[in-house]
Amino acid sequence: MLSPHDFFTLCTKQGINFFSGVPDSLLKDFCGYITDHVPDNQHVIAANEGGAVALAAGHYLATGRVGLVYMQNSGQGNAVNPLTSLADMDVYSIPMVLLIGWRGEPGVKDEPQHVKQGKVTLKILETLDIPYRLLPESVEEASRCLDELFGEMSETKRPVALVVKKGIFDAYKLQKTAQNISSLSRENAIQIIVDALKPTDIVVATTGMISRELYEHRDAIDGNHSSDFLTVGSMGHASQIALGIALAKPEREVFCLDGDGAALMHLGAIAIIGSRNVNNLKHIIINNAAHDSVGGQPTVGNDIAFTKIAVGCGYKATWVVKTKQELVHLLPQFCLSKGPSLLEVRVSKGVRKNLGRPKTTPNENKIAFMDFLSW
Repeated sequence: MLSPHDFFTLCTKQGINFFSGVPDSLLKDFCGYITDHVPDNQHVIAANEGGAVALAAGHYLATGRVGLVYMQNSGQGNAVNPLTSLADMDVYSIPMVLLIGWRGEPGVKDEPQHVKQGKVTLKILETLDIPYRLLPESVEEASRCLDELFGEMSETKRPVALVVKKGIFDAYKLQKTAQNISSLSRENAIQIIVDALKPTDIVVATTGMISRELYEHRDAIDGNHSSDFLTVGSMGHASQIALGIALAKPEREVFCLDGDGAALMHLGAIAIIGSRNVNNLKHIIINNAAHDSVGGQPTVGNDIAFTKIAVGCGYKATWVVKTKQELVHLLPQFCLSKGPSLLEVRVSKGVRKNLGRPKTTPNENKIAFMDFLSW
C-alpha cells in the first residue's frame, strides 16, 4: 500500500503546492493527510468538483503552478463543464492533476449507485482526451507514473488524471476535525423527526448516512419503507427531487432530509425552492459540519447560516435547533408551517459502527415509493 505521506512528498517534488476537491472514501486517508498538513491557503475543500477544478485553474493563472484536484469518480459529472470549457487545450489549456477514486470498479463489489459510474470512469477520461494512469501501490512505481504524466502535461498543457483503486492508500487518521456543534446524534435526530410525521407524509433523504439511518429506523418501526425515497447517489440533488414531488403533489406534505455537505454542493437549489410557492415542502438540513461518510473532513457548516441564506432566497420560515429538547419542542410547529420552510438541526459527528445498508434495490425502492405517491 502507498503511504499518504509518501504520495504527498512525490506530489510536492513535482511542484504541486495547491490541493482542492471533494472528499472520497477511497481517498480519505490522503485527503485526511493533506487536511492536517497543508496550510488553509493551499488547500480548499470545495463545495463541488467543478468548483475544485476552477480553484486549481485560478491557482495556475496566478502562479503558473499545477494544482491537484481530488474527487470520487461520481464527481466527474460536476467537473466535466470546467474541464471541457475552461481547462481544455482548445480553450485556456490549463494543466492540473485529477486524483479520482474509482468506486464501482468492474469486478469489485460496491453499492448499486456506483456500478454505472465505475463502468464509465475511464471512458469519460478518454472522451475528454485526458491522459490517465492507474496509481500504483509502491512509491517507486508511483514516482515513475507521476514522471510520465507530468511529462505529458508539460508538453500539452492539459489536465491529466490518476485513477485510484480501492485499497491503494495506507491508513491515516484525520486529526484536524471540526468541533462538535451539538450533543444530539444525527441518527437520534432522524428518529425523532420520522416519529413526528404523519402516515401520508413523503420523505426524500440525501445520500450517505442519512438515508442509511432512515432505512434502519423504518426497519425498527415496522419495516415499511414505501414513504421514503433514498437518494443513494446524486449528492446535492435531494432537495430538487423533493421540490419536483411537492409541485406535483400539492395535497401531500414533502420532507427533505438533507445534509450540510450535500446542501453546499448545489446551494443554488435553495434559491430555486425559495422562488416557488410550495406550501407543502419542508426542508431539513442535518448539519454536523463534516463529510461524515467519506472520512470526516470538515465542511463550512460551522461557519455559515443556512437559515439566513434560506430567508434571503424566499423561504417563509426558518429555525435552528441544537438539542434533543429543542427539536422535540419545535417539530409540531415546523410540520404545520407553510413552506417552503427550513429547519437546520445541528448534530454531532460520527456514525454507529454496525450501521447497515438498505436491503432493497434502488429499483424496488422506486416502485414502492411511486405506489405510495399514487394514493
